[in-house]
Amino acid sequence: MEARSEHAITQLLRAWGDGDQEALRKLTPLVHAELHRAAHRHMARERPGHTLQTTALVNEVYLRLVDAREVTWQDRAHFFAICARMMRRILIDFARARQYVKRGGKAHHVSLDEALVVPREAGGDLVALDDALNQLAAVDERKSRVVELRYFGGLSVEETAEALKVSPETVMRDWKLAKAWLRRELCSPRPHEA
Repeated sequence: MEARSEHAITQLLRAWGDGDQEALRKLTPLVHAELHRAAHRHMARERPGHTLQTTALVNEVYLRLVDAREVTWQDRAHFFAICARMMRRILIDFARARQYVKRGGKAHHVSLDEALVVPREAGGDLVALDDALNQLAAVDERKSRVVELRYFGGLSVEETAEALKVSPETVMRDWKLAKAWLRRELCSPRPHEA
């Protein structure tokens, strides 16, 4: 995305944050395609026949954004980082509700590497991934955010670095360590499985 467009998005975000509803109307077409691409990446990881569609995921993000009145938007990267977190929460809530409906039905577990390396296959156990990410956040918040931004938000290494205000090298180092940590957590037997 060219710098002029990034600047325009940042200016519109700040104006919207200051209460300018016209800024939101102008902002929506500028971010829609990128939000739709991120949502599509998420949905490509889900199991075939998933009832939540890409457009529905984007629409749910928009609904939550409209209610996000207390956010002081910093810039474009901050906006997409918040959207990535929203998409994660929506998908996790959906997965938890699906498991609840199944009354504890066994979910198919896949390792994080399988989910990250082969994103077009059916998604793994998002609930287990979310639990593991929450555990990682308790140990190292930044590494958890790197996974959230890259995996759930679809941000590039550079965009993730911008959002977290660190170098791309730090993002890559955190990404590798977080994947190894999550792989260990996701592959270890659960207490009810042991």
